[in-house]
Amino acid sequence: PLEMSAKKPVPFLRQVVSVKKKVHRDPRFDDLSGEYKPEIFMKTYSFLDSIKKQEKEVVQKQLKKCRDMEQKEKLQQLLNRMTQQEQAQKNQQKLRERELFLKRQQRELAKQGKKPFFLKKSEKWKLELAEKYAELKRSGKLESFLKKKRKRNAIKDKRRLPSQQNL
Repeated sequence: PLEMSAKKPVPFLRQVVSVKKKVHRDPRFDDLSGEYKPEIFMKTYSFLDSIKKQEKEVVQKQLKKCRDMEQKEKLQQLLNRMTQQEQAQKNQQKLRERELFLKRQQRELAKQGKKPFFLKKSEKWKLELAEKYAELKRSGKLESFLKKKRKRNAIKDKRRLPSQQNL
């Protein structure tokens, strides 16, 4: 800052050395970072899967050795979170592959000269549900799944019915 005489009154708007303000940029929304493509991202960071797998094995070993109940509970929660993340990633990958398959089919039909037909969200959901049922049937868990679903629906129906007190 400039040294000013104390005898002179300070001007209302005095010149101050301008300081450049830092501009923070978020790479998620910035064009400089490029376009996000999940396929390329998965290929680039595929080495993380092996690291996660090793970490999961370490946690499992620690869980077997652990005697303290609080520590054991924390490790169990961590292990559950890791397995859930792994399962979610697999599901996401399946969904991506299914969409790619549908896109390829549309391209083939377009090359043959046919008009492209795009599935609605509800139709995609039905296909996904059919695939899920087929998978459950293969693994032999269909009956237990349907039993749980029936129970859940029965509880929902019971909740929707008017209570006995109101009658």
